[in-house]
Amino acid sequence: MASTLEKFIHSLDPRALPRVLQIQSGIYFQGSIYEMFGNECCLSTGEVIKVIGFKINKLIASICENNEVSRFSAKVELPLNFPGLYKVVADKIPYNSIEEIARKVSIGPTRFGHPCFYSPEDIKLANLTIKHGEQITFNSVEEVNGVMAVNCGVVRNNQSHSFTLPLSQEGKFYECEDDQIYTLKEIAEWKIPKCRNRVVKLSNALHTWDFFNPFPENFDGCLILTPVYEVQAVMKFRKDIVHILSDLDVEVKDVTDCYDISSFLQPLSLEDVFERTSKEFPMVAEIMEGPSRSQKPYNLLHTGKEIMIYKKYQATRVLASEIRSDSPKRHFLIPLSYKGKFKRRPREFPTAYDLEIARSEKEQLHVVATKAFDSPHKELFSVSVGDQFLVQQCQTSEVLYEGKKKVIDVLACEQILSDTYKKVFLPMYMEGGFVEVIHDKKQYQLSEICKEFRLPFNVKVSVRDLSVEEDVLAAVPGLQFEEEITDSYLLISSTRSPVESWEIPVYRLNVLVHLLSKDVETVVPPATGTTVEEISEEQYYMVRRYENQTLHPPPRPPKKPT
Repeated sequence: MASTLEKFIHSLDPRALPRVLQIQSGIYFQGSIYEMFGNECCLSTGEVIKVIGFKINKLIASICENNEVSRFSAKVELPLNFPGLYKVVADKIPYNSIEEIARKVSIGPTRFGHPCFYSPEDIKLANLTIKHGEQITFNSVEEVNGVMAVNCGVVRNNQSHSFTLPLSQEGKFYECEDDQIYTLKEIAEWKIPKCRNRVVKLSNALHTWDFFNPFPENFDGCLILTPVYEVQAVMKFRKDIVHILSDLDVEVKDVTDCYDISSFLQPLSLEDVFERTSKEFPMVAEIMEGPSRSQKPYNLLHTGKEIMIYKKYQATRVLASEIRSDSPKRHFLIPLSYKGKFKRRPREFPTAYDLEIARSEKEQLHVVATKAFDSPHKELFSVSVGDQFLVQQCQTSEVLYEGKKKVIDVLACEQILSDTYKKVFLPMYMEGGFVEVIHDKKQYQLSEICKEFRLPFNVKVSVRDLSVEEDVLAAVPGLQFEEEITDSYLLISSTRSPVESWEIPVYRLNVLVHLLSKDVETVVPPATGTTVEEISEEQYYMVRRYENQTLHPPPRPPKKPT
């Protein structure tokens, strides 16, 4: 049965991909030649395409009155980076089963992917009853004892209770009110259910609107958002990916069940390649879609280029951030093979507790106070701006508190005077401010810093890496090495002139390839080039979140006595 492309994509479950579609009818620009993002393709009646993915490309916004489109509202096209912060208005239309929620609502590992619903009736489970109106958080979808189910949770008296609801569970489920605020991009990625529009309320307009405000003067901030999807597809006789907008005037028919899907090229993401067994490497692949950047190694990943993929493995990187008081900071992943050298830069410590964490047996920590502190106990030291200390160790001390003796944790230090040293004690809860005094003038390789010092660690580049054309770190005035991480990489080179090989990250590059059926002998890869990867703010937090899942949080600093 034929339907419009828009209707088909709006109802398509991403888990059902890929799908083979046959073009039933459609006219573009007085002909069948269609161009999108530089990809020109012919979509004539009878043409067959394989849909491999889709994502929201833009939003059509209409002014909302009483949860309906205003009769006097003109539709406005909004890009995903349109400024402003928005609150999501709960959908008044219920879902009729857990399966419908799992199929239409984004449920995932980030904080955006935990939607909340309530049932107007009690739900009785084996060892728990979910009361009517109680907020249920949906955390993930997985198979439990052979049955697909949603992992859920409710909070009662500050205690979290976990349980599962099978997809077969029926009943009325309504969205809960959401008090969070989101960017338009976050709403597009996580908060627009399949086959539904989304009502949002403008929470905070940005100053950018001083230059361009597409809404009328009396606009109260309430919008109905309709998504327009960008469809990724493979055509029968092409080696690249074509991009088609879902709102084009074309009818399609799903012919997946009666078509040989293997007759199309099989696009693979870098994640798909990484999941192959180690025995299948090395392999030759052709880029179907890749980044447009010109610097190495990204210039090897332009559409149409052939690459050799030697192997997959885990590699270590040092996560570093630019030292600056204002934002946004730049973030980098630096390989241990980086050939530049670093000099130390002073670290800053907001509390005495941070001094205890930073001290090491290798050298004595020397700091200067940048903030005064008045001690409430005569047994402990009061700090003035400019006081200098050598940090020694944590110990306990007896103080008089409300007429009673009390033992508290203190940091033993030596105060540096003009011609002598004075032993003093600082309370561990002390909120002051200290900056490190650096006596070490040595230049260090990255691997030496990781071996000899505890991270985080402040540095600046003193000798740039001469093995690369442009060392992006050399222009950064100061860096903080935050932690070592382990990440997944593929080792690649050009098939035409394999002078050097490169490590490319599996999870941060949007690249699609198809494997070429060429006989590849086991070859030794050429020398590996050094690549410092600059990552976005979003990628930075994802890297830190995944890395820190296996670590225990540090203990909380002691509280000041009340």
